[in-house]
Amino acid sequence: MNGIRKIERALISVSDKYGVVEFAKELESLGVTIISTGGTARDLRNAGVSVTDVSNVTGFPEMMDGRVKTLHPKIHGAFLALRDDEAHVASMEEHGIEPIDLVVVNLYPFEQTISREDVSLEEAIENIDIGGPAMIRSASKNWHSVAVVTDPALYEDVIAEMKENEGGLSPETRRRLAVLAYTRTASYDLAISSYLASQLAENELAALEPLNPLRNHFFTMGEPDDDPAMSEDRSIELAKVMDLRYGENPHQSAALYRSGTGGGLTDAEQLLGKEMSYNNYLDSDAAWGLVSDFAERTVAIIKHTNPSGVGLGETNLDAYRRALSTDPVSAFGGIVAFNRMVDRTVAESVIEVFTEVIIAPDYDDDAIEVFASKKNLRVIRINRPSDSEELQVRQIDGGFLIQSRDVDEMTRESLKVVTKRQPTDSEVNAMLMAWKVCKHVKSNAIVLADEFQTIGVGAGQMNRVDSVRIAATRAERFSLDTAKAALASDAFFPFRDNVDEAAALGVKVIIQPGGSLRDEECIAAADEHGIAMAFTGVRHFRH
Repeated sequence: MNGIRKIERALISVSDKYGVVEFAKELESLGVTIISTGGTARDLRNAGVSVTDVSNVTGFPEMMDGRVKTLHPKIHGAFLALRDDEAHVASMEEHGIEPIDLVVVNLYPFEQTISREDVSLEEAIENIDIGGPAMIRSASKNWHSVAVVTDPALYEDVIAEMKENEGGLSPETRRRLAVLAYTRTASYDLAISSYLASQLAENELAALEPLNPLRNHFFTMGEPDDDPAMSEDRSIELAKVMDLRYGENPHQSAALYRSGTGGGLTDAEQLLGKEMSYNNYLDSDAAWGLVSDFAERTVAIIKHTNPSGVGLGETNLDAYRRALSTDPVSAFGGIVAFNRMVDRTVAESVIEVFTEVIIAPDYDDDAIEVFASKKNLRVIRINRPSDSEELQVRQIDGGFLIQSRDVDEMTRESLKVVTKRQPTDSEVNAMLMAWKVCKHVKSNAIVLADEFQTIGVGAGQMNRVDSVRIAATRAERFSLDTAKAALASDAFFPFRDNVDEAAALGVKVIIQPGGSLRDEECIAAADEHGIAMAFTGVRHFRH
């Protein structure tokens, strides 16, 4: 049968019980004898599946609170024996070992456990699986004869192939499953190593360095002045959360993965609406990142990862109306993010405009009732923010780019006013508002904003003057007063034409990084027009 091996005996021992009963019933219908452990055996038996306890196979009871149950020759011998080796077959017969053809194992939830803020070291250690990885590794080593399933997402495909092959699996499938299995144990061990290393003091880490053959592969060690983000070797742990319908376009496949301890959108709870798409996740991440930068009550409306409008307010409704007024046309089909709990009042306003996704830290029951009237509206609750210091990773052809996140926060004390005219307090507030939003706009970025809302946004242009004009066009189109706005530029002005263009709009204050060879020309232009201009010394390119 072209290497296809029939599955006759399976061992099932899972922490994540999702789909396991249905899977076991399918196996049983195909004539597979099922061996199981502890809680898994109980659940299967309660569901009417015929199960042999592992203790009946080994002749030893499960002991030490379940810590020892599968670490036995009658289990690992059943995995590791080479079925075509006469000596191995003889040993099996001598010691009463029956082969096991399928191993279904997933591991104690170590990664989920350490993601909790209140987790203790003792609890984390208790959730380190021993028998599970041992079984996965033993069985995968003998993939020529044994199939290993480590993820409930694989159940359906395994059953489908077994039905096609009279209860058997092909060598190609067994090999692929082995690769997935070893990938899982590698990521599991990496999570454990990284977590335990994070619990060590710096002097303890330094003492381990000569013994570390991977040289920073699991965790960073080095001189105090070294940048821990950029070690010589780096492993990035990814755990699959779910498949997505498709990628940016329907002909592209896609999935969502959790990195490190997760948080943010990967651990968010979808309360309503159809499933999230790849583009929804990209836009939602941009929206949540923007509102998370503000301590004030803030609403952001995002379209294609750029803010079409941002508003602050005493209430969510005030903030939403200000965000919407920047560009109500672009808001159609956008993402709306709140950094405060959402109530009915603002919910009723939001549903008046077609919206793809709503994101907030929480919702009251009345708001959920309102949103439920729009069956396709996705409503997302962010349960736990991600670590703001987490690295950003982007793929390029042949490799990856890694950088620390842009977490710079500008304060009024950090501003360097370079013009004769000094900004008023309200103008400084407008500068800081425009600057904070500008960080979240694709380069070349120009933002016009007053103290409480964006007035116009110019994003992603090859020419910075064009970005100024686009921002102005938005303001003019929706009758917003550019004379009350501060103008923020994500990078320095290479020429004075940007200042002249801003002056023509009536802009009275500008905030920009400075650092151009022509800074003096720009300062002179600002003085000519009576504009107050401040340098930040920091730029916010966003590509």
